[in-house]
Amino acid sequence: MSDNPDDFDGDVLGLFADRIEAQFGLPMSDLTQAVHAAPQAHPGATQAVRWYGMLSQAQRVLERAEDTLVAALEAAVGDQLDDPVMELAHRVNRAVATRDGRAITLRFLLQAPAETVHIQQRFGPRVTTTLPTPVPAQPAQIRGGTR
Repeated sequence: MSDNPDDFDGDVLGLFADRIEAQFGLPMSDLTQAVHAAPQAHPGATQAVRWYGMLSQAQRVLERAEDTLVAALEAAVGDQLDDPVMELAHRVNRAVATRDGRAITLRFLLQAPAETVHIQQRFGPRVTTTLPTPVPAQPAQIRGGTR
């Protein structure tokens, strides 16, 4: 998935659905049914379907918030926006941030298999969890000290 696809028309869900379908080789409806039937069978598909659902929900919330804001802006009188309209604008901003965060997470999950292989090859052995053997304390030797 490129950052700026030439044919992107603002359909974030369609873009991700196409990517998921291409990666797992199944239409979204079939993949969703397969994941619900056996969620442990393919953890990557399970996570992709889960986050796609969360992204879909965030997109619906955003669209409702935008519609409410547009209606309030059309009814607003004058150049100044009152506090309720500004609160609606803040609600849209929060909805955009939520939707974008979920999109970023889903994008990461769809790229994760290649990244995981790269990370595992780059890092050496895992950190041990055993405690080191304690060294007995010895009194410090001070030479040339005066009292």
